[in-house]
Amino acid sequence: MRWTGIFMVLALAAAPAKAQDCGGSFNGFLAGLAQQAVSMGHSRSTVDRFLQTARLDPSVIKADRAQGVFQLDFVTFSRRVISQNRMDNGLRNAQKWDAVFDRIERDYGVSRGVLLAFWALETDYGAVQGNFNTLNALITLAHDCRRPDLFRPQIFAALTLYERGDFDPATTTGAWAGEIGMVQMLPGDILKNGTDGDGDGHVRLKTSAPDALMSGARLLHDLGWRAGEPWLQEVILPADLDWSKTGLNHKQSVADWARAGVKPRAGSLGAGGLPASILLPMGRKGPAFIAYPNFDVYFEWNQSFVYVTTAAYFATRLSGAPVFDAGNPEPGLSGAEMKALQQKLVARGHDVGGVDGILGEKTREAVQSEQVRLGLPADAWPTRALLERL
Repeated sequence: MRWTGIFMVLALAAAPAKAQDCGGSFNGFLAGLAQQAVSMGHSRSTVDRFLQTARLDPSVIKADRAQGVFQLDFVTFSRRVISQNRMDNGLRNAQKWDAVFDRIERDYGVSRGVLLAFWALETDYGAVQGNFNTLNALITLAHDCRRPDLFRPQIFAALTLYERGDFDPATTTGAWAGEIGMVQMLPGDILKNGTDGDGDGHVRLKTSAPDALMSGARLLHDLGWRAGEPWLQEVILPADLDWSKTGLNHKQSVADWARAGVKPRAGSLGAGGLPASILLPMGRKGPAFIAYPNFDVYFEWNQSFVYVTTAAYFATRLSGAPVFDAGNPEPGLSGAEMKALQQKLVARGHDVGGVDGILGEKTREAVQSEQVRLGLPADAWPTRALLERL
């Protein structure tokens, strides 16, 4: 379905606004977008040119509904995506763009390892940036009524970028969810934090590594990144640790964790006064990390627990940390079992963020609560034994 130009905009200008928020007739939806854009101060002729090639893209919806990779556990996912090739390329890029990373660390306080990890995981250092038409992706996801509040504003941000000469609705491509460039930023984030790192007068996140890296660093800084502080560190835990105090929803000072017997696997712990959480991605028998305040900023970039933990861990590897000790975690649940567990948790009054078969942070918190109630080690790792007890 394609937009047919300004005449259709004018013909549908009187369509009820409520029907244009999401769903319904695509032409009516586009007319609603056009009306809103004009009311925001954009010229109608510009809006018409911007929307004239817009269409729904069914492959975007298919990609949105098929994010099975996030059903993988942390060890499996991290081993899959953190290859030796990505490690080697990360170190080469750190040298190649050393001056840019020096500027980033001076201006924004973000470690080069952090940005290198995002760069690698998002686009393989710019090699795989996505071939979805960005405007069509945003319009498709805004028309779809699952998350219109997230994607509709991004269309108007893209329109502003178009007016500045930094977005082509017909040729700009990226990820299925509308992110653009080497570190995959949404148009709204580009508007707010896009930085001309190479001094050419434009923000080109697809072709300029300095632009992409500086913009990513500025975004992290804007989200609350604390300069010079750690984000994640592998630790060794005592066998008698109170597991109910672990998890991102529980924090105490680094000094308190040290007194409880928490030790760094390499190097030294962060400053004693920093608030921190003990993170057990696969329970008390798997790898263990201490998560500092900067780790919370990762969730402003991406909401997937497994992705965030992997990105943060990868950043420590690129900064010199050793490979984690995988331990011997208890077997996790299959996707079907996880959904069954989530249904049981919901029935007991817990908010798990949706019965989707994915072990996200809300499901972990609910699992830990039930483990405490049942007198089990409360490490937030769901097992078949817990499923049977529920």
